[in-house]
Amino acid sequence: MKTLEYINWDPIQKFPLWKGFFIHIYSLMFVISFSLGWYIMKYIYQNDNIHKKYLEPLFICTFFGTLIGARLGQVLFYDFSYFSDHWIEAFLPIRENNQTFLLGFIKGYEFVGYRGLSSHGATIGIILSNLFYCTTILKKKSFIWLCDRLCIPVSLSAVFIRIGNFFNSEIVGKPCSETLPWAVKFMKMDTEYGGIVPRHPAQIYESIGYLSIFLLLWYFYKIKIKNYDGFLSGLFFILLWSIRFLLEFLKEPQGGEFISFLFMNTGQWLSIPFIIFGLFLINFSKINKYFFS
Repeated sequence: MKTLEYINWDPIQKFPLWKGFFIHIYSLMFVISFSLGWYIMKYIYQNDNIHKKYLEPLFICTFFGTLIGARLGQVLFYDFSYFSDHWIEAFLPIRENNQTFLLGFIKGYEFVGYRGLSSHGATIGIILSNLFYCTTILKKKSFIWLCDRLCIPVSLSAVFIRIGNFFNSEIVGKPCSETLPWAVKFMKMDTEYGGIVPRHPAQIYESIGYLSIFLLLWYFYKIKIKNYDGFLSGLFFILLWSIRFLLEFLKEPQGGEFISFLFMNTGQWLSIPFIIFGLFLINFSKINKYFFS
């Protein structure tokens, strides 16, 4: 019996909707992640005796913080050279294409959704938007208290975002041996890379890592370690950004990365402050009292 040597990956990326509009699988992953996040936070608020009236403002703040932060992060950290000449694409979910008509009559653009979103920018956006939420809406709870809860659905959302990247054949891994059973040939990448070669499915590696983080955080939440303010969010920052840091060694460079120093790229340099922040939160939580008291 012949051994599987690699996977030819050429999936459908979008479904036609109406006059140049499509439902992109990447966008669908975003909808799934926010929907699951809603139900997880609804359970957490009920469990922690927080009135449901605070749930909708949380969703709104997190949604816009994520989207705006992720987009600005992509523009500033990874593709500034491109977007400096295409500013309309930085703010609207469209792309130049002389062969298409947007809405059936606007020549030269096509609807592509908000592809190209930075996880580092999204994290900054979530932090700032929910700091606003805590100081103006949920005043009876601290910002760290909220972070300890919100990091749980965020870690699960990251799973679906990377699956969306996998469908888009973006954020691909570096070439690897074709004898690796789970090596992937991204069939849509031939024009960009000059040839189709087996690559590490870095998006799937990240998804598995983020799913493990979600399960670990959920377990700690359920056994009441949530009461040590800062522990869950500290663990989240340390684990998630450490995974991101390590997996960058297996990824192709993304766009026009503005940092490439020593042996580290933009994604790795931007991950280091979040790891340090996580260590600070762990120390702040004084979790040692739970294990050694």
